Amino acid sequence: MAYHIFIVEDDPNIRDIVSAYLKKEGYIVSLVDNAEEAWQQTRLNQPDMWILDIMLPGMDGYELCKKIRDESDVPIIIISAKDEEVDKILGLELGSDDYLTKPFSPRELLARVKRLFKRVEAIEVKSTPRDNIYQVDTLILKPDDRRVFFDDDEIEVTSKEYDLLFHLIQSQNRAFSREELLTLIWGDDYFGSDRAVDDLVKRLRKKMEGVPIETVWGYGYRLRTEAEGGT
Repeated sequence: MAYHIFIVEDDPNIRDIVSAYLKKEGYIVSLVDNAEEAWQQTRLNQPDMWILDIMLPGMDGYELCKKIRDESDVPIIIISAKDEEVDKILGLELGSDDYLTKPFSPRELLARVKRLFKRVEAIEVKSTPRDNIYQVDTLILKPDDRRVFFDDDEIEVTSKEYDLLFHLIQSQNRAFSREELLTLIWGDDYFGSDRAVDDLVKRLRKKMEGVPIETVWGYGYRLRTEAEGGT
């Protein structure tokens, strides 16, 4: 099945050139010139990847990136004329997976797209279960279909939220550093803040009040079997 990539770029020349390169590689491409329209079009059907310009009319790319990341772990590449380090760090901390400064080579963008999809595929393979079920108290993971249950309710989680739970529940009571979790979930070439891990934990705690993910202060997290809930 071909991957679907959604491009949000208000420069028609860049939009058309990038689209042509991606389509030539077999990707399905959707094009819009503003964030509001892109957000509305994808409410019911998220693409497999986003390529976002920052300087857009109306809602900017940073805001759209945050909205996407609040609901999904789909890969995001930001393209921008802003080349300051602070802009790159902001984009990555808001949840983007890569940042490319204009002007750029379409071939370089294509290489980064392929790399991100390979990372996604590798994580999915790595997370393939050996057992049919994992359970800690009322937290249950069914890896065969990547489903999560808590207090007898099925919980909707994103791909990276699931991956975090999966790694923690496989090694119950073991403390994982934030850096280790970044590598396990995002890959060893991820460039960004370890706040991404804190954000995943925050989202999981909001969805499952009392989930036994414990903060190891100044280090990372673990899933405890002896205590009721996390701190």
